[in-house]
Amino acid sequence: MPLALMEIEALSLNFGGIVALNNVDMRVHKGDIHALIGPNGAGKTSLFNCLSGVYHPTQGKIALESRDIVGLKPHQIARMGVARTFQNIELFANMTVIDNLLLGRHVHMHSGPFSASLFHGKALKEEIQHRERVEEVIDFLEIEKVRKKTVSTLPYGIQKRVELGRALSMDPRILLLDEPMAGMNVEETEDIARFVLDIKEELGITIIMVEHDMGVVMDIADTITVLDFGSKIAEGSPGEIQSDRRVIEAYLGQEE
Repeated sequence: MPLALMEIEALSLNFGGIVALNNVDMRVHKGDIHALIGPNGAGKTSLFNCLSGVYHPTQGKIALESRDIVGLKPHQIARMGVARTFQNIELFANMTVIDNLLLGRHVHMHSGPFSASLFHGKALKEEIQHRERVEEVIDFLEIEKVRKKTVSTLPYGIQKRVELGRALSMDPRILLLDEPMAGMNVEETEDIARFVLDIKEELGITIIMVEHDMGVVMDIADTITVLDFGSKIAEGSPGEIQSDRRVIEAYLGQEE
């Protein structure tokens, strides 16, 4: 059995009397694309917020390579190698593509404010290394032509690619993609799906992906976990999920 890079055990999240997550278990294997699906309000984004440290679960465990990360702050989890994109684009619209991607390198910057302000020695060497890494990500995502453009001037599909690039610039071990194809046309969706596969196969990064496009999910996911009303109702391969009655009922409704 493949190595579990992240293990989620009995995870629950309550907001007063509202149960967002209810005793969720999930194993994410190293090198997999693990899709998280379910109807609107199923708890998918709440789970992502727990994994990235935005929410602290009411109970349960989240282990990254056997280390419990529950209670850690988002920047601490980011430094451990967990990067994230968002359902709604969260870029700095008035900054260039390069500058947005350089922000993703922040977790790897070690120079103090004094040397950074003088811009010499270690700080200069770090700056050169970070810019070289950002240029590699730009080449990988095929956005060379817009690298110096302000983000607000770019089409929506390219902005989504830039946000993916900022997450990749962190050199993560796990990449959390929150609806990466949302709002895209067919061509843009195919491009992002291709990049997601390349991230897995060429960069070896493990991916957890929330996505509503079932065609894409069934084509590229290795494992799928299905949530409904905050509870896990199914988990398995795309073929197993497609034929699972509980999943069919959750999406289509139970026949009278």
